[in-house]
Amino acid sequence: MVDWVVTAPRRGRVCAATALALVTVSLAACTSHPGGQPQPSPTGPAPASSGPASPAPPPSSPAPEAAVTHAPSDAASVIHEKSAAMTSVRMSQLLFASAPVAVLTSSDLGALTQAASSAVRLGAPVLISDDAAAAAAVTDEVRRLGCRHVVVVGSATTVPGVDSVSDASQLPIMRPTPLKGTAVLAPVSNEPGVVAATATARAAAADVVVIHGDDPRADPAAVEALSETPHEHVVAVGAGFGSAQQLSARVAVASTGVQLPGGGQRIFPGRRFVALYGHPGTASLGVLGAQDLDASINRARQMAAQYDALSDVPVIPTFEIIATVAQGAAGRDGNYSGESSVDSLRPWVEKATAAGFYVVLDLQPGRADLLSQAKLYTSLLEQPNVGLAVDPEWALGPTQLPLKQIGSIDSSSLNEVGAWLDQLTSSKHLPQKLFVLHQFRLSMIGNEAKLRTDYDNLAVLIHMDGQGTQPNKAATWHSVVASAPKGVPFGWKNFTKEDHPMLSPEQTMARTPQPMMISYQ
Repeated sequence: MVDWVVTAPRRGRVCAATALALVTVSLAACTSHPGGQPQPSPTGPAPASSGPASPAPPPSSPAPEAAVTHAPSDAASVIHEKSAAMTSVRMSQLLFASAPVAVLTSSDLGALTQAASSAVRLGAPVLISDDAAAAAAVTDEVRRLGCRHVVVVGSATTVPGVDSVSDASQLPIMRPTPLKGTAVLAPVSNEPGVVAATATARAAAADVVVIHGDDPRADPAAVEALSETPHEHVVAVGAGFGSAQQLSARVAVASTGVQLPGGGQRIFPGRRFVALYGHPGTASLGVLGAQDLDASINRARQMAAQYDALSDVPVIPTFEIIATVAQGAAGRDGNYSGESSVDSLRPWVEKATAAGFYVVLDLQPGRADLLSQAKLYTSLLEQPNVGLAVDPEWALGPTQLPLKQIGSIDSSSLNEVGAWLDQLTSSKHLPQKLFVLHQFRLSMIGNEAKLRTDYDNLAVLIHMDGQGTQPNKAATWHSVVASAPKGVPFGWKNFTKEDHPMLSPEQTMARTPQPMMISYQ
């Protein structure tokens, strides 16, 4: 790992090892003759004065020439060139309009580190030039910049007709004016193109944000850094950042500074949820409703605490609230589903939020249109720590009745709800949301192979919530896991009364794969 990349403050400043140096030129200005008297002016005697003559001021020293930077033309740019040399050239093109000096280096890590230090001191771009293909592109860039000198480090190829020096301290170059309003996301990496591009960004005095990974939402420190200062332009180095449009959307979320319980703005892998499941005030529907709101908060905290020592990520106490409850009677709207009012749920959401909890609103749709039910809770889902769950067990066809069959929801309906929730999350610049799909029979999710799980603003989780003997639950778990889309995380439900016996936290965490959401009903 290159220390200067990792330890330099991410706000565009440079650590002590590469401190900025403004190099100025000082020229001798006075001449004298023996006796210390001023010499006559070569153009004639000095004008008469009424008092003693004052020494003439020394001529002003010429200001050292500085590079000229400019913001990228696009609001968001992703550099994903095929070679390290072209990555270095591209960053130079994006941030520098001109530069009297460029630093040329090979891709050797030692040479790169030395080149980076010199470039940051001088305010000059770093260009990798260690083969014939790179040399042509670098030569074009040096000429575009109008360089009069190049500092050559290591085995870098020189540029014909441009003065080459090996000692950067020979060049009295002033750093450019800080490039305000431009952020550069620099992943922690020893890849030569990334190291060179990061050095160029620091040399341009852009706002450099060092990031772990390739999604700013996943790095709490990057979220904090991007939220401190507004940026009109952002540049990211590496194909993993996706398209410029995706980068722009993710930075817009990160810039809000709003983080999920446990830190960051991506759901996984940064946390594990341990939830009380049920409906407020109704003990028969789950342990969430077995006590009042304050007692439920205390119980959820105690339950989650049992998993702290077992989890390699933060454990987040969670409420999974049944927002629409399956009913045996059709009701006024004829849909066999009782929709809780937003006002009745809001105190539970708000107090859980204040306690640092995550909240999931669960839908038991009956005959209701699933998307229409989800939209009833838009104002709650606009909160950053509120996700959505769907329970297909309680979905009914047009002629079906409750408790006569296990329900099913086709993946097309689930995809419709997911697309809506993804768009809502994006439009409000919210952190990722948890989208939970309950399943204990394969038939509960119709056409599961077509289930969409690739939302950028949602984390889809399949929650195995079967009950009964542990051998039966284990068999169900294996079936659900085997049929699920590749890469999807899983949840597990422990029933306090119906399981025989209920698993301990240690036994629950022994599932393979380990559940990322554990609910108690």
